[in-house]
Amino acid sequence: MINSFILPIKELIKGLYTVLKNGFKKRVTLEYPEKKKLLNNNFRGKINYIKENCIKCGICQNVCPLKACIQIGTVFSIDLSQCIFCGNCIENCPRNALYFTKEYELSVEDKNELILKEDN
Repeated sequence: MINSFILPIKELIKGLYTVLKNGFKKRVTLEYPEKKKLLNNNFRGKINYIKENCIKCGICQNVCPLKACIQIGTVFSIDLSQCIFCGNCIENCPRNALYFTKEYELSVEDKNELILKEDN
């Protein structure tokens, strides 16, 4: 009888201790849309390219694990909806035409907005 009375009080005190212990610590979460986390230089965000540097050699297309992600022809295009952001295309580009940006908010309503095209 006494144990059934003491156990809930003991658990209540343990819970209050946890709340008080963590209640005065520095917050680790950010107020996301207003405050954004600082990204380091190795962050792999949206892929972008410099049209003037691209010679359409096809190396980026060949080293991509998803062969349909990068298309080279009369139009150079990268489909970011299929891209896994592995960085193979960027590391192997002989002219440094491709690079990662720090843009990570890639949600769009239309999937076609994630296709980067450049007409030549």
